[in-house]
Amino acid sequence: MNSGAGKARGLLRSAPAPGVFHHARLSPPAALAAVVQHFWIVRWDLRGCPAQIRETLPHPNAHLVLETGQARVHGVHTGRFATVLEGQGAVFGVKFRPGGFHPFLRAPLSTLRNRSVPLRELFGAEGDCLGPAVLSQQDDAAMAAVAVDFLALHLPPVGEEVERVGRIVDGIAVDRSVNTLEDLVAQWRTGRRALQRMFNEYVGVGPKWVINRYRMHEALERMEQDDELEWARLALELGYFDQAHFIRDFKALVGCPPAEYRRRRHDG
Repeated sequence: MNSGAGKARGLLRSAPAPGVFHHARLSPPAALAAVVQHFWIVRWDLRGCPAQIRETLPHPNAHLVLETGQARVHGVHTGRFATVLEGQGAVFGVKFRPGGFHPFLRAPLSTLRNRSVPLRELFGAEGDCLGPAVLSQQDDAAMAAVAVDFLALHLPPVGEEVERVGRIVDGIAVDRSVNTLEDLVAQWRTGRRALQRMFNEYVGVGPKWVINRYRMHEALERMEQDDELEWARLALELGYFDQAHFIRDFKALVGCPPAEYRRRRHDG
């Protein structure tokens, strides 16, 4: 394993706050690369500091999340995710590739949309032991190594459709020319209904949702890079009909208009 898991996307930035915060991301070994995108670890020490709210935009991925006293698998969450951090603690997660949890679930990923299930429900009593085994480790790599052994032991055969849907979602994430479902149909020469069925089964949300979410991730990245960014130009480059539609979607997902979000990032 290595730390080359790429840049985190979809993080909603806020003004710097007191306390100690650690976020690490580790790539999986080759044996799990078809199903695992990366492992992530969050640690915080806010003793003597105010509680902090951390928010992220959704991704088309299932997550296995381990924290003290709790081990659950989360399907795709369609709204922004917010959590309150206080005191001292740690969370370990496995971010599966789009479609990557399907071999473990053996059911449509849409059945996990906006919900989670205890790890025990999917892996039996062994699922109860994984959390303590991972969280008792003293460093990031050791935590990930325990999770690797567990997943490798339980890894079912990975079908071609899992790998195919993963490639399609990867393409959406990096190809700025894909802004509509029609763009995706033309690129992959697959019918609309076939794509929708595939995404419902293996990803848990529709292809149009995935396109819109990644374009919003890109909007955040562009805002980080350019404080003078013009909303009308950005809206057109992201495939929106006009600025008003972009601002509406941004506010619905992020919780405030783009100008206010940019202002909050700089407020101390």
